[in-house]
Amino acid sequence: MSNTFDQLFVNLKHWLVGWFPAAWQPLISILLSIAPIILVFATLFAITTWLERKGLGRIQNRLGPNRVGPFGWFQPIADGIKMLTKEDIVPRSADHLVHFLAPVVLLVPVLLTYSVLPFGRNMAAIDLDAGMLFFFAVGAATELSVFMAGWASRNKYSVLGAMRAIAQMISYELPLVISALTVVMMAGSLSLVSIIDTQAPVLFGFLHQWHVFTPWGFAGFILFFIAATAESNRTPFDLPEGESEIIAGYLIEYSGFKYALFFMGEYLGLFAISSLGITLFLGGWLAPFTFLDWIPSYLWFFIKLLALISVFIWIRGTLPRLRIDQLMNFAWKFMLPMTLINVVVAGLWHFSFYWDAPGGILGRWLLCAVILAVPYVLLGRSIEPKVTKRIYRYAT
Repeated sequence: MSNTFDQLFVNLKHWLVGWFPAAWQPLISILLSIAPIILVFATLFAITTWLERKGLGRIQNRLGPNRVGPFGWFQPIADGIKMLTKEDIVPRSADHLVHFLAPVVLLVPVLLTYSVLPFGRNMAAIDLDAGMLFFFAVGAATELSVFMAGWASRNKYSVLGAMRAIAQMISYELPLVISALTVVMMAGSLSLVSIIDTQAPVLFGFLHQWHVFTPWGFAGFILFFIAATAESNRTPFDLPEGESEIIAGYLIEYSGFKYALFFMGEYLGLFAISSLGITLFLGGWLAPFTFLDWIPSYLWFFIKLLALISVFIWIRGTLPRLRIDQLMNFAWKFMLPMTLINVVVAGLWHFSFYWDAPGGILGRWLLCAVILAVPYVLLGRSIEPKVTKRIYRYAT
């Protein structure tokens, strides 16, 4: 049943392409691959902004948007109209060209990352042999856009915000890439489609072998999720927009539609990095159990994506913002060592696959779990804040 639904979209695309002259068909095929991706994720962006505001409202014991349309459903439309019609103010001393290009340089690479993500069975726009490498290479261009925005604004607070954002993105990009490297080691491929195929085998007769169901996969997913949160500037790592310290970071001098492009780029980047995490660790479009394979694959993918988005919203309404020193210490003293240790554990898991000793499977699990648990405790204690007794002195 699932194969029938998935093939329906592929056949529909081929049927539409067939109506055009042969010379036009390659271009039409590209457009028919791009248009649905932009339409679906632009709609998801609007839905997520409403869900986040309603979710945070409930967490904080308030209603959230409830005036524009039933339950505030039309609030994203009102926000979009406001951004389109709002005056675009550019500082007199700013570099006008770079100031204009910065949001475009952010949005275009983010959209390019979607071209290699498989959203369902046979639903990847491009199946590159080095798809994951392409994803990280293109996504790294977002750091350039942040620097462009801060530098072109000719504002010291913008520059400070941009420098702090770039330091954060570079610091957490290393754990992000290394945590994903474990999946490449186990799958033996950089193709995202092939990585999903390696999770298709069945365990115990009903369970798909998602990577997250292994010790290295579970640890890798947690580390990937934390690093992705920091890369997306989400709470508790939203320091680039620390209003109490540097007003609004590198976005201080942006308004109107250009600000909206930055806002959209951050959310689309969040969807892209979440989609990559789903592909690497959560089986991509695969169902968790074989008896649920009849559900269309693209529905499974978006169910997982909405679940991760809900977790991001929950975290934003729960955790406070870190200080910059806590942020950097956590990246270099905890995240990076843990990801490197996880690479070793993944290698041990791979080479211990043929253990024939009695209790070999259980021993394999316990050994990998202990190798991860001990550094987790030791590294965690090393970055704990030192609590000292506070001494009060009174004026005499």
